[in-house]
Amino acid sequence: MSAKRLLPRVAPALSPGVKQICPYPLLGCSAESSFGDVRHYSSLVTSKSTQPIRKGTGGRSSVSGFVATVFGATGFLGRYVVQQLARMGSQVFVPYRGLEDEFKHLKLMGDLGQIVPVRFDSRDEESMKAAISRSNIVINLIGRDYETHNFNFEELNVTIPDKLSKLAHEHGGITRYIQVSCLGASLNSPAKLYNTKAEGEKVTKENFPEATVLRPGAFVGTEDRLLNKWAVFARKMPAVPIIGDGNNKLQPVHVLDVASAVVAAIKDDGSSIGKTYELGGPDVFTQNELVELMFESIREEPRVTHIPVEVAKVIAGSFEWLKSLPVPTPKMVTFSRHNVDAQLVDTVVSPDALTFKDLGIIPRKLQGVAIEHLYQWRKGGPTMGTTVGSRTTGAGF
Repeated sequence: MSAKRLLPRVAPALSPGVKQICPYPLLGCSAESSFGDVRHYSSLVTSKSTQPIRKGTGGRSSVSGFVATVFGATGFLGRYVVQQLARMGSQVFVPYRGLEDEFKHLKLMGDLGQIVPVRFDSRDEESMKAAISRSNIVINLIGRDYETHNFNFEELNVTIPDKLSKLAHEHGGITRYIQVSCLGASLNSPAKLYNTKAEGEKVTKENFPEATVLRPGAFVGTEDRLLNKWAVFARKMPAVPIIGDGNNKLQPVHVLDVASAVVAAIKDDGSSIGKTYELGGPDVFTQNELVELMFESIREEPRVTHIPVEVAKVIAGSFEWLKSLPVPTPKMVTFSRHNVDAQLVDTVVSPDALTFKDLGIIPRKLQGVAIEHLYQWRKGGPTMGTTVGSRTTGAGF
């Protein structure tokens, strides 16, 4: 019997540019695409009007058919979106611009090789192209509620969404584009945060009309900067400072519910394409009521001081002046006059808006498990507290 000649397996040759964004060539990088990078090797059927074909059971080790690039994946909401995508067998590309430590916690959320980090720079369109080149879904979670030396609100909320949505349209194979904005976004808002968010939504819809816009309320969760911030003030200061009378209304939402809404908008039958959803929790609170809820959770009597708006703006202006100096000075990057304006705006769901219900989700109430992360701020430990207050029922009791 003649011996068959065995030929060695040869991996497809990749250009230097492709190798840079494809650290795992065996995952499906086969050849350069017309968009400038690589095609995915899986047998997915994609077009601008159809969803990818799902394969497998939908579990972590199956293939869902979704290949998503999540911008802002290393942020608060991003880690939950990546986790929900990864556990149903999606491949997730994680663009990052800092150190490698920023994405390490995300790699554990998916099967081997399913969470792929990609270095990018929001001011470099080529790196942004590379980040979405093999995807059929783009999710933009980039955003902050304060300006920094490197990025102002216009660049964060308008310029970056404008670039991303244009590139996604040019790509030609992006079936779903999700733009995450915030409640209160309005072109007529007195707060710079909210009118730039609205401008970002506008340019996104102009560039990519099929984009789905999600407007979540203030996030609550283990790493939130709302209830945790007030709890830190309660531990380290005589009273929690509130700007104005504290009667502005908020509709906070648990971060897990917003992550579920992102995934639901991707998995549906196309009914969410081109629509805007306002995502608020089931209850509306004033700022005073939320602070009281925080104090109840840490088992202490409320201690609050209200700062007049004009005084707060003078204090914020002095910090802005200190930030402009070229020498080391005490800096509070999160506190500015823009921040003061934003805290006075009501952020609630509009009466006629599409909501969680239209995505098939029931948001959780801010009681019990939803705010158990506050127990760490109790004096004496999670089961203790200086007082149980005048009430014996509710959060923490």
